[in-house]
Amino acid sequence: MSLANVLKTQKIDLTASTISRLEWLAAELLHWNRRHNLTAITGQDAVYEKHLVDSLTLLPYLQGGSFLLDLGSGAGFPGLPLKIASPFLRVVAVDAVAKKIRFQSHVVRTLKIEGYRAVHGRAESLATQHDYKGKYDLVTARALTSLVNLAKLAKPFLTEGGRLLAMKGPEAEQELKSCRHELYEQGWTINCYGLTLELSKARRCLVEMRCSGEG
Repeated sequence: MSLANVLKTQKIDLTASTISRLEWLAAELLHWNRRHNLTAITGQDAVYEKHLVDSLTLLPYLQGGSFLLDLGSGAGFPGLPLKIASPFLRVVAVDAVAKKIRFQSHVVRTLKIEGYRAVHGRAESLATQHDYKGKYDLVTARALTSLVNLAKLAKPFLTEGGRLLAMKGPEAEQELKSCRHELYEQGWTINCYGLTLELSKARRCLVEMRCSGEG
């Protein structure tokens, strides 16, 4: 199935040139994956849906944000698809695995993407650095860690009123039941949005958490 048709199943509308760049990203990921084992997803259609489209489901939630930090970005998801589809975004993507950062840097060079930086490192060590602390109005993370741990990781990076967009599976609903009160006490307001990837019928939860200052 073409990427354009996969995008249509999720009601994501992009220009032909943007779709072409995303198709190249998917093909390059699969090419690198044969040598470097960047992802467990190895089929083109699965990459289209579970890397590209899954990442792009965040597009409606980017409004009002311009500086995005992607924690545990892996091979660049959701950061790379979001940047390609939303050139206005300035993105920093952080991952502790060097080969995944090398892939992201290769994509940025080849597609001549401006305003995207791939950083090899750990969030815990970056959080105390002046260049990162309190600089981002959006922080994203996909299946990285528990919501409580993720909130602690993300908060130092966020501007006042900034938002954490945590991409999770359906288990996030149950997780929230057990930790919502703790997160409220730490100064977060929380919304949870469910969605389904239409081709595979895989369920997803996006947990949107807004940082309300001291907590």
